Amino acid sequence: MPAQRLCRLPLRPSLCTAALCAALLAPLAQAAEILVVTDSRHPVQATGGARLIELDHPARIEAELGAHVPADPSRGAAMVQQRLYSGGVELQQRLGAAYQGVVDAWSLGVTMIPAVIIDHRYVVYGEPDVAKAVALIEAHRRTQP
Repeated sequence: MPAQRLCRLPLRPSLCTAALCAALLAPLAQAAEILVVTDSRHPVQATGGARLIELDHPARIEAELGAHVPADPSRGAAMVQQRLYSGGVELQQRLGAAYQGVVDAWSLGVTMIPAVIIDHRYVVYGEPDVAKAVALIEAHRRTQP
């Protein structure tokens, strides 16, 4: 059997880069929706189109609001109220999105993190590289009609 020979294609670096990106991200283009559920202690390598849900994000926002509050309960409550007021719509949106993510993860039945979920139907647990998890799901989808 003759030995295989690796040939170098005469492509420009920008074409090579584009081809490599297209090959690596092709499974991502087929997915309608990608959700990544994790927390700050389990970092992931997320991709551009994935929605990242960090389960401890609401607690981190609340910790920001409660940082350096006086021990006196009435003064502490007033300070937190002021922070909530001064945060305005942006803070309300951050809090709402953080809690909505927790609700979404709970409603999907996520049992471990990190979790990569595609189309609310397929999940891979424990893989921090989202592209690898998506590739696993896409390989499974190809074998299942």
